[in-house]
Amino acid sequence: MTDDVLFCYSRTFPAEVEESFDELLPFDLTALFNRRFAALPPVKSILDQAGPWSTVGQTRTIALADGGTMREELLEVTRPSRFAYRISRVTGPLKPLVVSLDGAWEFEPAGTGVRVTWTWLVRPNGRLGRLAMPLFRRMWQGYARQGFDNIERALVR
Repeated sequence: MTDDVLFCYSRTFPAEVEESFDELLPFDLTALFNRRFAALPPVKSILDQAGPWSTVGQTRTIALADGGTMREELLEVTRPSRFAYRISRVTGPLKPLVVSLDGAWEFEPAGTGVRVTWTWLVRPNGRLGRLAMPLFRRMWQGYARQGFDNIERALVR
């Protein structure tokens, strides 16, 4: 039995699937996650990224406003339906909670628009991480909602 925990957030936008995928794959994380939600800090900067975020195997370091960092690796790009990544090497305040996670963004037609779904499959860090997951999930849902508000501003013009 695994201790991994699935987080999921979706929203439908009046936008094309392909355009939404093309807008979000290279989207600036400092603009997407620009506000704190509870204990989850905004993204402060992206380090060590070569070129636009678009090629499987690329890596970068996400620096958070609380001083923590995370290594992100792009694992899959299936235009226009999905891209996936892995977060590892978590430092800072999130380190006691999360060992690593697999994330994905999925895009599917929904009526005359697109349904965008963001998922995280989180590997908690030990007993403390497992115990914190219900609260962490609630904070992540608020963080995701704020991010999707920013996506809406980018996609719906």
